[in-house]
Amino acid sequence: MKTADLQAVVTADEADDFSTRHIGPDQEQIDAMLESLGVASLDDLIGQVIPADIRSARPLELPPALSERQALARLREMGTRNRHMVSMIGAGYHDTILPSVIQRNVLEDPGWYTAYTPYQAEISQGRLEALMNFQQMVMDLTGMEIANASLLDEATAVAEAMSMSLRVTKKSGGCFFVDERAHPQTLAVLRTRAWSMGIELRVGDIETDFDPDAAFGMVIQYPATDGGLRDPRAVIARARAADVLVTVATDLLALTLLTPPGEMDADIAVGSSQRFGVPMGFGGPHAAFFATRDAFRRQMPGRLIGLSVDSAGNPAYRMALQTREQHIRRDKATSNICTAQVLLAVIAGCYAVYHGPEGLKRIARRVHRKAAQLADGLRRLGFQPEFDTFFDTVTVKVPGAAAAIANRAAAAGVNLRVIDAGRIGIACDQTTGADNLETVWRAFSEGDGHGRGRLQAAEVAVPDTVIPAALRRSSGFMSHPVFHLYRNETEMMRYLRRLRDKDITLNRSMIPLGSCTMKLNAATEMVPVSWPEFADIHPHAPETQTLGYQQLCRELESALCAVTGYDAVSLQPNAGSQGEYAGLLAIRKYHEARGEGQRNICLIPDSAHGTNPASAVMAGMKVVVVGGDARGDVDVADLRAKAEKHAGELAALMITYPSTHGVFEGSIREICEIIHQHGGQVYMDGANMNAMMGLVQPGKIGADVSHLNLHKTFCIPHGGGGPGVGPIGVKAHLAPYLPVSPLEPGAVGAVSAAPWGSAGILPISWAYTAMTGGPGLTQCSKVAILSANYVATRLSPHYPVLYTGASGRVAHECVIDIRPIKAACGVTAEDIAKRLMDYGFHAPTMSFPVAETLMIEPTESESKSEIDRFCDAMIRIRGEIAEIESGAADRAVNPLKKAPHTASLLLADSWDLPYSRQQAFFPGGGKTDSKYWPPTGRIDNVYGDRNLVCSCPPVEAYLDSQDSAG
Repeated sequence: MKTADLQAVVTADEADDFSTRHIGPDQEQIDAMLESLGVASLDDLIGQVIPADIRSARPLELPPALSERQALARLREMGTRNRHMVSMIGAGYHDTILPSVIQRNVLEDPGWYTAYTPYQAEISQGRLEALMNFQQMVMDLTGMEIANASLLDEATAVAEAMSMSLRVTKKSGGCFFVDERAHPQTLAVLRTRAWSMGIELRVGDIETDFDPDAAFGMVIQYPATDGGLRDPRAVIARARAADVLVTVATDLLALTLLTPPGEMDADIAVGSSQRFGVPMGFGGPHAAFFATRDAFRRQMPGRLIGLSVDSAGNPAYRMALQTREQHIRRDKATSNICTAQVLLAVIAGCYAVYHGPEGLKRIARRVHRKAAQLADGLRRLGFQPEFDTFFDTVTVKVPGAAAAIANRAAAAGVNLRVIDAGRIGIACDQTTGADNLETVWRAFSEGDGHGRGRLQAAEVAVPDTVIPAALRRSSGFMSHPVFHLYRNETEMMRYLRRLRDKDITLNRSMIPLGSCTMKLNAATEMVPVSWPEFADIHPHAPETQTLGYQQLCRELESALCAVTGYDAVSLQPNAGSQGEYAGLLAIRKYHEARGEGQRNICLIPDSAHGTNPASAVMAGMKVVVVGGDARGDVDVADLRAKAEKHAGELAALMITYPSTHGVFEGSIREICEIIHQHGGQVYMDGANMNAMMGLVQPGKIGADVSHLNLHKTFCIPHGGGGPGVGPIGVKAHLAPYLPVSPLEPGAVGAVSAAPWGSAGILPISWAYTAMTGGPGLTQCSKVAILSANYVATRLSPHYPVLYTGASGRVAHECVIDIRPIKAACGVTAEDIAKRLMDYGFHAPTMSFPVAETLMIEPTESESKSEIDRFCDAMIRIRGEIAEIESGAADRAVNPLKKAPHTASLLLADSWDLPYSRQQAFFPGGGKTDSKYWPPTGRIDNVYGDRNLVCSCPPVEAYLDSQDSAG
């Protein structure tokens, strides 16, 4: 449909302003909230919250807002500009079949995609079980002792392996050796990471160029990017004898047939789970995996799901060993990663549950036999495959003819991989059919007289295997019952429902998490993610086939520039942490280009999110902490003193704005000027951009670069802790140092595996900005600020609000102080968080940015009635605390200390607690028809860390839980 025709499709009743659907409070509710604040209008409130000298003088310059139907029509139009081809490119990305039962009941179900990171384990048991399945699948297939619950993509997972190898190595000095037959995007990301961390990278043949005495670590691609299958055991043995840590980058589907890395004595196994049902999506999002030896459990990056016990002694899942993470260890963290790829890991794990080991082997054998048949046919046509042993990819030498053959195949609807002018790679996958093989054979046989006629698939034998006996897998895998119980769709559908219903997600109630902006992910925004025109595009497809994606990305970049006031945007970083890293790399390269490469000091306020110092270290900078004043703002005098002290080495300041405390600091322009006066650049963390759209532009108030969390401000769902997108905006002088495609040279290089990062979910943010428009985005920020101040006003008589601006107002979130309560009666922020579960709410952000506080962010999407329901729950909990303070309730045995209360406790024969069942289970006279029942009692975190179990529970415990679920 042409753009000019769009208006014709919109009827009067369909032309409603989308922002009125997205924004929770209607005008009557807004007026009531303003009245409770004693403010005449939204603009008056904004005038009290945001310093006048940074307010935007002009409205956002964005196109007029589209209706929902118009936006979908525009996206359809863009989708038609992407050629949906049969992809046989491979190189780490493969077409796959997502079972409909998983697509409908996970990918497209808000009960899964609107979930938050499972820090509150008691209300996250469904996601945690699904992630435990993923971990078990990875451990079994790789043969390793422990696995995490996903990383961002395969290339960055290899980079994390390099970093971990450096941390745990027994050797001093040395290089990191990289298999020259690794995927090209892996090589590109490694080069970027190695440069920033000062690691020497050597690339070569693992058999002839690898010197164990000169390396601390190495990575082997198995199978290789060109498909070749070599036995790496001799190289691994040489490396291990010299204390070189060995990483194997591998393919989970191939490992159903191949000897796994763990059985070859590798130290680390990494790769992508994309081909387990996750669409290519032009590069992402995809869940990478990371598995290693148990001895490295505390050094492993990413999240680890473990098994603990709850207050009744029953097994329960939780995130284990969180002391490894950036929010705890900051500049000494194992990684800067905050976002994982939970939703995609869940899909991959469910794919394994649905197919089971036999089903996965059937798929792998079919893929392998198609590749073997392809190779046999090419031999009959006079073309000799480069390798006789392979899993799914056949590489053929065609001197000077690669482009011509690829063009003939593309004309017939199949994309091949041009490795260089004389070599073509052809990858088979789950969708490859006989007609695809025949198309490839025709492309080779036509032209230049090389061929020997056309072949039909029926004429070519199908070899059973070309995998050498020494590399064939002999060990079993995925023996746990979960991989054997849900083979039919009825049982799978019910299993997914049982898991989903254990969790509190945004489709059940408000999730008031400060800093995390759990706002509406509108259904219209989500719809295009499943369209083949966006979902089934290979990231290395020719540019002429991806014009729609290019248009979408350029239009989104333009919108983000308009919102932020920056001159250029890169969409490549596939998480906020990656955005921080990319922004700091741009600053380093900028200084280096000006002959000031010695600038490596990064000033960071002590209130900053833990990713900031972790990212600075990863970018090769030294962290110097800046203190705060009594109000929680940056101590400008301390900042000035440290900027002067380090003037010759000052690279950057990382500052979050509005602050992590939820305040627009009035000194922000002065802060930026101080940094610039001393030769540094200002990195403004955009995590709180939801408070600034149309009101403040970072690029206009002194900042040089910011990352944006599209999974916060711009409506990409959190998905249980991922996917995320963290693009960076920069001023013009930093634009030459933005990340480039992994397949292109550039000043900075690549920071993630795909040219456009997690492009498959960018239609969500495009739709949000297109349907909301400039005035709508501005109204979103105004209402977000109103809602936060309404919460602060309602709760302040009951809980102290720790930080406010000069006018006594907060920005988009408020921090309430639980420390006086803890001192008075022993009730902690955690106790309140657990008690909120009995009221059917997810807790606010706990003990951040200050220990024993709760940070609350209602967002603009929540109606006044839902905000009131939350505030009422918090006030009732304060009443329960008052009973403890007065002595009317016991300090150790009370509704808060015993929370959450489970259904099994309700049904117990005896009740020996000193408060009623009514108070325990239906506090405040709550409704019974929509009651949320926490599936587990309070989980023992200390027990879980001391007795770490990160695989699926024993069969007996699993069967017991199945019986109780019943």
